[in-house]
Amino acid sequence: MDVLPTSSSPDKIVRQSAKRTLEIFGSDYLSPLTSTNKPTESISVSYRRKTEYDAVRTLPPSLAEKQAQAAAAGRSKRLKAKSSATTPGTSSDLSSSMALVKGSSTTADARPTSLVRRPMVSQQPRPEWHPPWKLMRVISGHLGWVRALAVEPNNQWFASGAGDRTIKIWDLASGSLKLTLTGHISTVRGLAVSPRHPYLFSCGEDKMVKCWDLETNKVIRHYHGHLSGVYTLALHPTLDVLVTGGRDAVARVWDMRTRSSIHVLAGHKATVSDIKCQEADPQIITGSLDATVRMWDLAAGKSMGVLTHHKKGVRALAVHPKEFTFASASAGSIKQWKCPEGAFMQNFEGHNAIINSMAVNEDNVLFSGGDNGSMSFWDWKTGHRFQSLDTTAQPGSLEAEAGIMASTFDKTGLRLIVGEADKTIKVWRPDDEATEETHPLDWKPTLGRQKY
Repeated sequence: MDVLPTSSSPDKIVRQSAKRTLEIFGSDYLSPLTSTNKPTESISVSYRRKTEYDAVRTLPPSLAEKQAQAAAAGRSKRLKAKSSATTPGTSSDLSSSMALVKGSSTTADARPTSLVRRPMVSQQPRPEWHPPWKLMRVISGHLGWVRALAVEPNNQWFASGAGDRTIKIWDLASGSLKLTLTGHISTVRGLAVSPRHPYLFSCGEDKMVKCWDLETNKVIRHYHGHLSGVYTLALHPTLDVLVTGGRDAVARVWDMRTRSSIHVLAGHKATVSDIKCQEADPQIITGSLDATVRMWDLAAGKSMGVLTHHKKGVRALAVHPKEFTFASASAGSIKQWKCPEGAFMQNFEGHNAIINSMAVNEDNVLFSGGDNGSMSFWDWKTGHRFQSLDTTAQPGSLEAEAGIMASTFDKTGLRLIVGEADKTIKVWRPDDEATEETHPLDWKPTLGRQKY
């Protein structure tokens, strides 16, 4: 067997090949930054650095110029501050030199006194006093859970929708039944009375959205499009627009008169449980069981923002009638937000229940009603809960049926109408005889709680 000469041994051939490769392709593999060719640095890392970052080694001329200008401006500002600090008699020199002033040696107790103002501990505002609310009237007549309530603009009557598939019109002053409307074939889940037309809008679990003419008490329009039960609806305050939402996880915007669909607001991943409309942006706010609140641009039909602070499904929304704020509620959590950007303001802490319904009036009283019949009344400004109580189930019904399903204030804000699972409607009002002396404000500021 022939043996290769040592001059052409495999090791030498490989070394020669590697050397030749390095001479030809070395400029690609080794960037100028790594031309020292340290033994600890592999060629592959060097090559990757060159190919990926070579293009961004130097700043673009426009950006470099801008950076230089900013640096020059900062330098001149520092020089100016330095010169004013060293000049005697200036206010900054005075304040710095008198930060600690020793007492005169002639005084008996010469102590250093600080003239620098320490930051104050953030004080919590004292909540406004509100009278406690008490039960005024119990209205019975429905044969199912009362799931929807709406007060008409003139404050003469209100409508209720229930699991017995009927809509009933009640006199607000006396609580007597005026009218029963039948037409839905499943639970009525949402009601709204138009402020500009003699129309009542209703929606239900039968996928139907109906428009009732209150002059003839008949259905004059249907809005077809939802693929599943419709759980909530809202009317725009100034436009002839109706917004509905339900189990198909979308909110649909309808032209009230032509019945045509204007927008399909898609984005939620679960049931849309509550919708609110207002005049200014965001004109539509939706809460969903996917634990998010979305704010929508009505003109574009797109989402303006998504609020993801809640951990559980959002079942209720409440928009303040005067302020540019709103609240959202999920199980055991109520949060307050500022429009239009949806900035978080504060938590309302203490109502540990599945909150089905909320309402707020002009006197800054927020009501929240729970699935277990618990009720809470809050001061809107500070988040202080000034009253909490449990509703009483109607005699003859199960104790488990003490659950609050719907609530609304009347137009004056002095009557709270609550629809419950014991098939009754309860009307609450503030106690006229209560004063700050008889019912003092039970409030203690806490260090941990801060309003943002």
